[in-house]
Amino acid sequence: MIHVFLDDCRRPPAGFVLARTAEECLLLLEDGDVDMLSLDHDLGFDEANGTELVKQMVLRNVYPREIFLHTSSPFGRREMYELLYQHKPEHVKLHYGPMTPEALERARLASDDARD
Repeated sequence: MIHVFLDDCRRPPAGFVLARTAEECLLLLEDGDVDMLSLDHDLGFDEANGTELVKQMVLRNVYPREIFLHTSSPFGRREMYELLYQHKPEHVKLHYGPMTPEALERARLASDDARD
């Protein structure tokens, strides 16, 4: 099980695999067992954004267990949230904001356990 952090600029928190593009993130979702996913929206000039990633997640029916939205774009956050809220399976937990300290600690501890 992995935790994925999608962002073109920021470093991932401890315990997270970094995806710099929507395409990388989609590959991780399709290939792995993703527990937590944290999404940015604006991913650079001429790059697919977070909303485009979410549309692909919906089309391909690939979801993690829990989704956080750490983007600083109010429009992007609202757009991603609304799409995910309408289409996600019932068991997927969706948060309107960034990861809580508790979620960050869970990810860090899980990655520590995986290394042991």
